Amino acid sequence: MSIYNDYVQEVVERKGEGLNPKPIDGAELLSEVIAQIKDLNNENRVESLKLFIYNTLSGTTSAAGVKAKFLKEIILGQETVAEITPTYAFELLSHMKGGPSIEVLLDLALGNDAAIAKQAAEVLKTQVFLYDADTERLREAFNSGNAIAKEILESYAQAEFFTKLPELPEEIKVVTYIAGEGDISTDLLSPGNQAHSRSDRELHGKCMITPEAQQEIKALQVQYPDASVMLIAEKGTMGVGSSRMSGVNNVALWTGKQASPYIPFVNIAPIVGGTNGISPIFLTTVDVTGGIGIDLQNWKKKVDENGQVVRNENNEPVLEEVYSVATGTVLIINTKTEKLYNGDQELIDISKALTPQKREFIRAGGSYAIVFGKKIQTFAAGVLGISIPTVFAPAKEISIENQGLTAVEKIFNKNAVGSTPGKVLHAGSDVRVKVNIVGSQDTTGLMTAQELEAMAAKVISPTVDGAYQSGCHTASVWDKKAQANIPKLMKFMNDFGLITARDPKGEYHAMTDVIHKVLNDITIDEWAIIIGGDSHTRMSKGVAFGADSGTVALALATGEASMPIPESVKVTFKGSMKQHMDFRDVVHATQSQMLQQFGGENVFQGRIIEVHIGTLLADQAFTFTDWTAEMKAKASICISQDETLIQSLEIAKSRIQIMINKGMENKNQVLQGLIDKANKRIEEIRTGEKPALSPDANAKYYAEVVIDLDIIDEPMIADPDVNNVDVSKRYTHDAIRELSYYGGDKKVDLGFVGSCMVHKDDLKIVSQMLKNVEKQLGVVKFNAPLVVAAPTYNIIDELKAEGDWEYLQKYSGFEFSDALPKSTARTEYENIMYLERPGCNLCMGNQEKAAKGDTVMATSTRLFQGRVVEDRDGKKGESLLASTPVVVLSAILGRIPNVEEYKAAVEGINLTKFAPISTK
Repeated sequence: MSIYNDYVQEVVERKGEGLNPKPIDGAELLSEVIAQIKDLNNENRVESLKLFIYNTLSGTTSAAGVKAKFLKEIILGQETVAEITPTYAFELLSHMKGGPSIEVLLDLALGNDAAIAKQAAEVLKTQVFLYDADTERLREAFNSGNAIAKEILESYAQAEFFTKLPELPEEIKVVTYIAGEGDISTDLLSPGNQAHSRSDRELHGKCMITPEAQQEIKALQVQYPDASVMLIAEKGTMGVGSSRMSGVNNVALWTGKQASPYIPFVNIAPIVGGTNGISPIFLTTVDVTGGIGIDLQNWKKKVDENGQVVRNENNEPVLEEVYSVATGTVLIINTKTEKLYNGDQELIDISKALTPQKREFIRAGGSYAIVFGKKIQTFAAGVLGISIPTVFAPAKEISIENQGLTAVEKIFNKNAVGSTPGKVLHAGSDVRVKVNIVGSQDTTGLMTAQELEAMAAKVISPTVDGAYQSGCHTASVWDKKAQANIPKLMKFMNDFGLITARDPKGEYHAMTDVIHKVLNDITIDEWAIIIGGDSHTRMSKGVAFGADSGTVALALATGEASMPIPESVKVTFKGSMKQHMDFRDVVHATQSQMLQQFGGENVFQGRIIEVHIGTLLADQAFTFTDWTAEMKAKASICISQDETLIQSLEIAKSRIQIMINKGMENKNQVLQGLIDKANKRIEEIRTGEKPALSPDANAKYYAEVVIDLDIIDEPMIADPDVNNVDVSKRYTHDAIRELSYYGGDKKVDLGFVGSCMVHKDDLKIVSQMLKNVEKQLGVVKFNAPLVVAAPTYNIIDELKAEGDWEYLQKYSGFEFSDALPKSTARTEYENIMYLERPGCNLCMGNQEKAAKGDTVMATSTRLFQGRVVEDRDGKKGESLLASTPVVVLSAILGRIPNVEEYKAAVEGINLTKFAPISTK
């Protein structure tokens, strides 16, 4: 029994690391475990029983299939295990959440033994993860007159799987723990450099915040055993940045409760809070786990006797504390009054955290159970021929007479499922929508696969137009961790029905293109809804929502997503760009000017940014929509012109065709289907049958922002402000500074041109700048390393065809090799240009990183602490974000250039330009 012995050896190794045995997901290992259980004299029998009962993953894992089969044999008396009675076997089946367990329960419920059938039916009434094959069996049995089937369907129609759950307690006692001051990024809760361990929940949990913080949380739990620990972002927003289910999983692991005693390290019910609320993506993930997210509003802007906001020497609003949430403060969440209390003192209304829908998620242990439960209820009522009983909170439908629709309201109305026919819905309405495109990325994909297994899904929903599994986050280094995880992920997703970056059969060339670029290409309709497992899922066609791995799994399994229609902020432009400015500077200036116009209030946070940049092709426009994640917007929509949209769709078609030519098409002809849909959309636009999406003239916005291009005269740099005395102001993406702020003498240790923020023209700018420098100085000499990573192979192919790649090769000191990919991450850099493999590279920070304490100038998206560069003793690492020409020149000079040097370096270069159009 070598597999079991290998597992035991791993158990010993994990014990040495302070870890429990890894949960079993493989059929072969569990089969050996069962054999040892059957052997009454086996020395491993007691341990095998524990592993079988308490340490086997549920859902559709191969181990779950073996476990369900063995439990069925025990129930039928074909096997006898003293420690597992038939009644206990039913209990174990009830915790297995679908897939093989449902198949077994249906076999038993529809079988000939009346007593067993009755027990099986009682368990089935509590289950919601049923799919078409399962419900079809119930339908056929009911039509054949089976009384048990009728009883189960009647229970489903009444939603007894929900109504028989315990009610929410009136009071939930919490004790506070301040995780940090300022915004709490998901990198703090689930660091990118530990991405390889995310599917091993216990191991990954050890990377949350710090070991010291973990011990402090445990101490609070000992001191307050009847309270839940509430994790707090003091003076900031909780969960900003990447859309990481692993972040919420870690919070739940340390502060939540176990979902089932028989499923290890799957915890639910985390409680989190933030002075400025919870990031929209993170809040969705909290809902998935049946948790509570509270907008604490425990600090406010100080005002003087005249009602004017008091400002400090930096012209920033001064904050004053409304109430304390210092670590160790005991608070009460009252679910009846929907208020937060400290003793008898009412602190704040928290009704937004306890809406009828959110209360259902909390009661059911997560949103999945409600989504699937509603589908089962609808099915059962249909089979029984009755109206659907009102059990769940009705979806809120807001329709305002004589008010037009914003772009996102139009998209949601078009894609709505199950709403009142003919009713026009406005922002705030709860809507279930059809999802057109789904993306899964490689460092969260294994968790998405686990979620799919947990919800017993086996194949992608036929209503999804296209779905893609990327390989970009592990592109830089093909190390042992990647080799262990990624092939397994690609096979699972390919079998499930996704187009995959790597071919499980090894026939087509690995495509490590950045996921957002691929999703932008395969989105072939600006009316589409896109869900992706990364916060930068923000396409410049359609409306795209970055999501946790669970929401991605739900979209793949059901082809749907549920959310309120968000409010929108309209962004338009006036004036004209200076010749020496790049569009990236306009993107940064948008954030800066918005904050100035609204007195420091971020009106973008949690809303849709409807940006009118319709003269830019989708590739260039994506630079703006991508950055809206850093603006803390929920999503963005680019309003395009007819001809521009047609050009973008033609480019998308050509790139999808390249994917087909490479051999990436699947048996369902998904890629060809996307080309066909693109052709149809182009014809609709050309004939005038359906012009490009635009909002109604009388649409209502939360706010309207007009960006003045005339006043943007210097490159705009996003600064992490690492030494700000107010800790809450560090790493926010809100400190946007002009180039002259740095005086031309701030040292730069490394430059990085890459990430989803760049496009082909950025790589051409690198080539043109190097030619300029050589012409001016006779030689190109780097005073700091310059790392260049094209986001896609398509871009490299196009640059080769246009003659730019050979110039990049000429000036480079390193060029990636697909034949010999790096097996270890680079830890030291020379003052040369590195041409790295397409993918995320330094931007992700999970593989390559700058040296600790470096000052990095980058085109990437994130400036969070420890992401691109970590601190070292005596110096904080900092990642400043800027346009491509600023980054290149900084690497050549080894410092941030002054304005005159910058202007000279970009003279004659075709920077990315944008000219606004009238929106009237």
